[in-house]
Amino acid sequence: MRQFVLGIFLPLTVMGCTTVASEQAASDNSAGKPMQGPMQGPMQGMAFAGAHCAACHEVADGQKSPNPQAPPFGAIANTKGLTDKTLTTWLSDSHNYPDLMDFDIDSGDIDDLAAYILTLQRPDYKPPTQ
Repeated sequence: MRQFVLGIFLPLTVMGCTTVASEQAASDNSAGKPMQGPMQGPMQGMAFAGAHCAACHEVADGQKSPNPQAPPFGAIANTKGLTDKTLTTWLSDSHNYPDLMDFDIDSGDIDDLAAYILTLQRPDYKPPTQ
């Protein structure tokens, strides 16, 4: 099911990727309405990642990071000790971001992005060889 969702929705969101203008909030919702249901957070987080993060990061399995210095979301998700709380705390503090990531993320988008990243956790994860 995860691969189906990624196979359908991620290409659609990545095709619509553009750099966020500084005056545009990174949290704009193109539909203007929140999604409903148990997958709303991860699905919205995946859409947000495709629109705002994929220019640098590998946001889904099988992609390559356009910026080799930007860690893949799978590697972030499988960082030892990572929890929803530690991830949302880190994402909430824009001072943690490199200068290249010069935008703020709305708290609702932080929750959705964290929920999506956490779906990438795997018990059998092996980091890519460098």
